[in-house]
This record gives sequence, structure tokens and C-alpha cells, in this order.
Amino acid sequence: MPDITINDIIVSFPFKPYSVQEEYMRKVIECLQNGQHGVLESPTGTGKTLSLLCSSLSWLLTKKAQLQAQVIAGAIEKKDFGGHFFKYLVDGLEKASGVPDNVQSFGWAMPKIIYASRTHSQLSQAMYELKKTSYKHVATAVLGSRDQLCIHPEVSKEASAFNKIHMCHSKVKSRTCFYYNNVEARKDDPVFKQEVLDIEDLVKIGQKHKCCPYFLAKELKQNADIVFMPYNYLLDPKTRKSQGIDLQNTVVLLDEAHNVEKVCEEAASLQISSTDIALCIDEVTAVMKDMAKDIDLENDFSPENNVQKDFTAEDLYILKTMFLELEKAVDSIELKNRTEGDTFPGGFIFELLEKIELTHGKEQIVVDKLEKIISYLTTTSTSPFARKGNALQKFSDLLKTAFNSGTSITRHKEKVKRCYKVHIQTEEQKKNYKNDVWETKKTIKTDGKLISYWCFSPGFGMEQMVEQGIRSVILTSGTLSPLKPFISELGIPIAVQLENPHIVTKQQVCVGVLSQGPDNHPLNSSYNTRNDPKYIASLGRTVYNFSCIIPHGLLIFFPSYPIMKKCRDEWQNMGLWTQIAERKPIYVEPNSKDGFVNVMNEYYQKIRDPSNKGAVFMAVCRGKVSEGLDFANANGRAVLIIGLPFPPLKDPRVMLKQRYLEEIRTAEKESLTGQEWYQLEASRAVNQAIGRIIRHKSDYGAVILCDCRFENPNFKKQLSAWLRPYIKKFTNFGMITKELREFFRNAENTLPLPNNASIIRAQYGNDDISLPAVGATFETTLSQSLKQKAQNNLVTKETENSFNINMYLDESIKDKKKLVKPCAINFSACKLKNNQSTCELAKHVDEPTAKRRKINILPSGVDTYFSAPSTSSSTVPESNSVNNIQDIKEANKDDKKALGKQYLKDVKRALSASDYKIFATMIQHYTQNGDFDELLKTLSSLFPSAGQFQHLFIGFQSFLKKQHIEAFENYIKNKMFL
Repeated sequence: MPDITINDIIVSFPFKPYSVQEEYMRKVIECLQNGQHGVLESPTGTGKTLSLLCSSLSWLLTKKAQLQAQVIAGAIEKKDFGGHFFKYLVDGLEKASGVPDNVQSFGWAMPKIIYASRTHSQLSQAMYELKKTSYKHVATAVLGSRDQLCIHPEVSKEASAFNKIHMCHSKVKSRTCFYYNNVEARKDDPVFKQEVLDIEDLVKIGQKHKCCPYFLAKELKQNADIVFMPYNYLLDPKTRKSQGIDLQNTVVLLDEAHNVEKVCEEAASLQISSTDIALCIDEVTAVMKDMAKDIDLENDFSPENNVQKDFTAEDLYILKTMFLELEKAVDSIELKNRTEGDTFPGGFIFELLEKIELTHGKEQIVVDKLEKIISYLTTTSTSPFARKGNALQKFSDLLKTAFNSGTSITRHKEKVKRCYKVHIQTEEQKKNYKNDVWETKKTIKTDGKLISYWCFSPGFGMEQMVEQGIRSVILTSGTLSPLKPFISELGIPIAVQLENPHIVTKQQVCVGVLSQGPDNHPLNSSYNTRNDPKYIASLGRTVYNFSCIIPHGLLIFFPSYPIMKKCRDEWQNMGLWTQIAERKPIYVEPNSKDGFVNVMNEYYQKIRDPSNKGAVFMAVCRGKVSEGLDFANANGRAVLIIGLPFPPLKDPRVMLKQRYLEEIRTAEKESLTGQEWYQLEASRAVNQAIGRIIRHKSDYGAVILCDCRFENPNFKKQLSAWLRPYIKKFTNFGMITKELREFFRNAENTLPLPNNASIIRAQYGNDDISLPAVGATFETTLSQSLKQKAQNNLVTKETENSFNINMYLDESIKDKKKLVKPCAINFSACKLKNNQSTCELAKHVDEPTAKRRKINILPSGVDTYFSAPSTSSSTVPESNSVNNIQDIKEANKDDKKALGKQYLKDVKRALSASDYKIFATMIQHYTQNGDFDELLKTLSSLFPSAGQFQHLFIGFQSFLKKQHIEAFENYIKNKMFL
């Protein structure tokens, strides 16, 4: 590997670095050598992560060598230092990141690197990059959650991360976890130090050696040169403390730092409602009832005999009194604006807590007692429906967040007053409308209140982190532009800045603003025009035309899920969806996590299929697709940005953030205005979406900004620095058509093919593109297409032997009386009244919780079977209804197997994941018991006659049992289509 010298540091790089990589590494080393903080932007595809790792580790090893040399020199001058350190050196300096205690006393503390990114997958990718370098021998560790690392057969099965944590704590405390007990004996095993171990490697080795990966990772962290972790572990003080992360003399590298501001604000914020307080009372009362029951049965409830019950009756009495008083205090708050809620200064949270005598110093006593009660509730309940202390945990988190301070309480309260707002609004609860199964999720206003304790300064959290003794912080990402407002929000001094250009040339990128569609209608997705049918139609025609020109993968990013759904529905109604799908199959980002992986896999498979012309993926800015996913090479040859993804203007948090910035602006002239921040939020989301394509030096792609508002110079200057020089304005649709044709033709002829040999070269210029006149409709244009599509979807009735479609199903389918208020919170001095028994403590348990606060709980399964279909991926073929049953009889398909597979493929794309499961279950039941009536009932609900998927109802005819074919035909004639 070639070595290069940067700022007197020898850096070993896997290959000869590009000039942008050398400049990036120079800035990193400058930060580390001078103990400064930096903000560095380098576009995706410029080897940012590799450069960050190599340069920082080169500095670290050099710094360690310098410190060791200074210690040796000191040892020579001071003979009483003895030979201890020399033996330490001989035994293997390179494998140790710390020094002995006597060396520490001289102040030679070895530095350590913490590399943090947003997700575990991004961390795994960074560790993979490290394995390719000459620094793979350095001691490494990775921190993860129990969700990723726990291998205990009982704990790991818990769905709730909250329950996992407390079950784990209980087993560790009682030494009943076999895997944890093995950590101490196995932590020095060479197998854990031979190579870089990511999350997956740790789990595999932990399972093999019967050793807990979670606690093993914590042990490896102690002597590691570089520790990898998600950056919420650093930015959230609660998590930082629970993970035992020491930041003294560390270098913190925050990769993918475009999310840091949001994470800092969210980590320092919290919400609690009247319902949560009512549940706290209920949970404490439940423990009181358990205690009363044990006393009645003469069981010993003392902490000496049961480690889980290390709290007393007095503790429970005081806590319940405290929550009752808090509930009363919250109920007494009068809201002037019941619709939108009222806003109070940040210090209001302390005023509220003082009403229940919770002041600085007392909160930790309460937190300790709550943790013990939560542990009891979590570990003693065997029922999944039993209360497990979730509400108590939320209140405990509130206390930790509100009283969190690394300095004096006076200074902390001043910061809270400056950086926080308390927003109180009427609490909403979900209501189940049983009369209409499609209206299950409705909200109603209650007498309760929702208290939001919101931080609006990312600098609040950043300052707290830096004050822990950090040597240097480097924030880096491909999308930080513009840097000045980003730095102003951080609240820490930034001495080093960098905005790197891209390594691609102008021949590899085509960027333009498209202000009108092919029918010359303005493209503007602002609030006033986004529901205009003419705009939606023009946008659909724009997408259709691009699907004809752009090869392979086409990404379309919408401002929000509702806007994407609106466009999809309208395009389907007017026939545009079918026309686009004929050019390229369409896949849609789901609104939930369910099915997301399957959708992505299907999309990638379609791109690789040489018999296809690629595919379209419709996604949302700030969604799952826009963050971290790679659409290199053919997976993403163009990205269309449909409008500007502004945050919801009427959202209370958005309005308060803007108001907060305006208040700060009066004191600090350099800070952002509320409007500037609002606009920046949209621009950054756009930059992140654009970053999905052009992922390496030989990649190429087009970026089309489909909104006339992008012509505003203010928006242009907020786009990534590397992108700005290439931006063109397309005055008409013909101009962009010509530009794209020439761009892709030249790129294909002059740039190397990707390694994926299955991707064939596309033909450009041969496709007919519809450029309708102003005001023209697509009905005429589509008529021939729809007729042909209808004929292609005709299916054959088996006249002799029906065959079982069940064999083609996806394998995944197969497989709250008033209590005396204590004068102070003193758990050790508080005693029960002489006339009060522990049994009386639980008397409130018979009073319904609903009397205090009505809590509606939906039965399990409602969401699964009575919610509107989700927006899952879909390549949805449409056709006109088939009016002549005889046409079905005469249509002929020779390959029954191919017919079955194709039919199931069409059904899967048309239905949501939950509906497809219903469909699959229907087939299995029909195959087993032949219940034709149940079959018709299910098919009719999935493919109603007034819907657009009539052809899928009719298409099932080929898979019927012979004795049901005639009845099926009669059903179609009499009840459905005629």
C-alpha cells in the first residue's frame, strides 16, 4: 500500500489517493494535531470514510509513539521509575491503548478514537473499509444494543427493547445468565483480538464460545484504539452514561453528520401525558397490591431475601402521593388556546416539578427508587399484557433529562431557559369506530394534557458532550452544505472547514431545473397547487416521458407520503400509471417497515433482469430510501426531485423552532432566521436524496429538479457545492429531452461498464415519446394500449384438468381517595401512619383507572386486518373490464406453470402485504377443503367490481376446481360485471 506524508504524518492508503482525498486527510490531521473541531463535507463516492479512518489512525499511532518516547525519556532521567514500563513496552506496546497507573500519574494518557455513524449498517460498512487497510491490526471494538447483540434465548425473544434491558439487568445481577458469566473468563481470548469484529462477527463468535457479545463488546472497548458506535450513544447523555462511555482525551468522528442537529435536539427532549401519569399511579398501585398479597400470605417481602424487592412500603406510599399531586398540578393548568396549545418558557418544567417537591438533588433519589420498581415489574410478570413499568420509565427519563447537568444547577437552568420551550396541548387519544372498519384510527380530544419539553438548540447537547474532555470533534458527511448555518447551530467553535468537490467530471453528471411539463403546465408542488388535477396530470406525463428516455433505474422522490399517494391514485384513475408501468415496472416505498426489504430486493432484481428496460422506484424525501441506500450504476441512473420537502408548517414543534430562532436572532446577528432554517430543512432533504446516485468515480447519472421554485437563487446556493456548477435551466421539455438523450448516449459510449454483466446496454433514441399539446388528454393515446393490455391479461379456463396455484405461492407465506402529602421526599425517614397497614396502601387499586383518565386500548389484530392497504411496492397492470365471458374461454395459454407464476406476481404487486397474506391463506384453504363460497367472498373483497383490478378477479378462473367453473362464470355474469 502506498505511503504518503501529510502534515508530517505518514499515512498508508490502499491506493494512490485522489487530490480531494489528500485534501480531506490534511484537514482531518490538522484538527487532530491542533486539538480543534472541524466540519468537513466530501460528496458520496469520494472515499470519505476510508480517508477519515486512515488519516485519524495514522495520527493516533504517531501520537502514541511520541507519548511513549516521552515516557521513556522521563524514565531514563528518573531512575526510581523502575523497569516496570520497559517490561510493559517489551510485552507489546502496539497491542495496548492505555498505559500503567504510574505512567498515568505523569499525565501521559493515551488518546482514543470514537467513530460514530447513524445506523449499525453504516458502522458495519465503515468496519469493512477498515479491514481493507494496513490499520486492520489496531485494537477495535463496536458497541451495539441488546437488540443486535443479545444471544440469551429468553431475553433475545422479547419484542420490547425496554423489557430486554430490565430482564438482562435482573439476570446479570442474580448471575443467572450463563453467557454473561463467561465474559470475564473469555474476554482475553485471542480470538476476540485477531481481527476487526463487527456486530455480526461478535454474535457468531459469542454463540460459538457461549459468551455474551453485548458485555464482551464493553470489555473490548476498554483497551481499544478505535471504538465504533451509533452516534445517539454519544449525543444522548442518558445512553452515554448507561453505556459507560468515557470521553476524556478522545477524538470523536461523527460520520453522516447531516442528522446530528436533529438527534441532539431529540435526545434532549421528551414528552409526557396525563395518561402516562395515570399509568404511573396504576403501576405503583399494582406493586402495592402485590406487597399486600404477600403480607396476607405471610411471605417475606424484605430486600434481604429478595434482591428484586429492594424498596419498602413507605417508598411506594411516597411515590404514589407524588404522582397523585403531579396529576392534580397538570389538571390545574389552564389552556388559553385549546386547539393549538399554549407555550411556556423552558423553566416551567422546574416549576411544575417543584409542586411535587422535586428539586435538584432529590430527583436522583426518586430515579433510583423508580429503577428498582421498574426492574421488579419487568422481571416478575409472566403475562405479556401485564404492566411492566413503561410509564414509570418515561417519568424517570423526564427527571434525567430535566435535571441533567454537568455543571452547576444555576448554569444549567440558564441554559434551559435559553434553549427550551414547554408546549402543553390537549391530549389526543385514538378512538375505534366499530361501525366502519376502515375508520379505525381516529383521534378525539380528552381532558388530559400532553406536555412537551422540547430543546431547540443542537448546541445544548454538543456543548455538554464536548465538556466531557473531548480533544477534537470532526463532523463529516456528503451533504452538509451550506456550512455556515450548519456551524452556527452546533454551538461549538469550528476552526477547520472543508467543502470538497466531486471526483466525477461534467461528462458524468447532468443536472437541471425543469419548470414545466410536456404540456407546458407549470411544475409547482406548493401547498396551493399540489392538489391541482392539471399539475398532477402534467407531472405524470413528465414521469412517463422520462421513463422512456432514462435507462435502467429511475428514482422519484416526493416531498411526503400523502403527496406520493395522491399522485399514484390520480395517475391510476387517468390511466397514466399503466402507461408508465408498461415502460418500466413501478415500485413504491412502503410507509412502514413491513415489507421494505422485499420491495428493495424486487427492485434490484428487476434492474438486473436483462429482459426488462429497468424499473421506477417512487420514494419520499427523509424516508427510508433517501438515507444510506446505495443506487450505484444501473440501480439509479437518474433521480427526479418532485417539489421541495418543507417540514409541516402548522406542526407545533416547527412553529416553535422558527420562533426560537427569531428570538436568538435579535441577540446573535449571525444566527439563522426562522424562515432560513425552514428553507434549509427542505434543501438538506433534497441534497440527501440526490446523494443516492453517483456513488463512485466511474458512475454517472442525471438529477432533474421538477419544480419551478428551484430556479430561485436562494435554493440553488443551498444545494451541495459540487452540484452547483452543473445546474442548467431547461426552458422547455424538448430541450431536456434532447439533453438527456445525448448525455446517456455519450456516457454509455465513453465510460466503463459496471461489473454486473447481466445489465445489458439500453437503446436510446428509438422510443416514441408522447408530447401532447396543451390541454390534450391521454385518453386517445392510451386507448390502443389499454385494449392490448386487456387482451394480454385474458386467462384461460381449464376445460379438462385444473391445476393448483398454491404451489406457486411465495415461500415466506408458507412458512387513581386522597392521601396525606409528605412534607418532603425522604425515603429513609418516611414511615407509615400507625393506623395504616400495607394492605390499605393498595385500596386505590379498585378505583378504575378510567375514572382518572380514560385509556382506550385497541384489541390485538385490528391494525392488521382492518386498516387501509399500505403503499407497498407495485407494478400494477390495468385493463378494461372484460365484458365477454366467451373471450375468456377462447383465450389460450399453453404454459400453465408460467401462467400461475405470472398471475401471482401481478396479484402480489396489486395487493398490500397484509392483503396478499389473506389471498395466500384463501388459496390454501380452497385447495384443502374446496370451499367455493368462502373463495368468492374473499376474492370479492380483494378485487371489488368497481375497482381497477377486475381482471385479477376474472383471472382466478383458470385455477378453479372443475366443478366450480360454471358457478364462477354465472357469478361474473349476474352479480359482478354485467
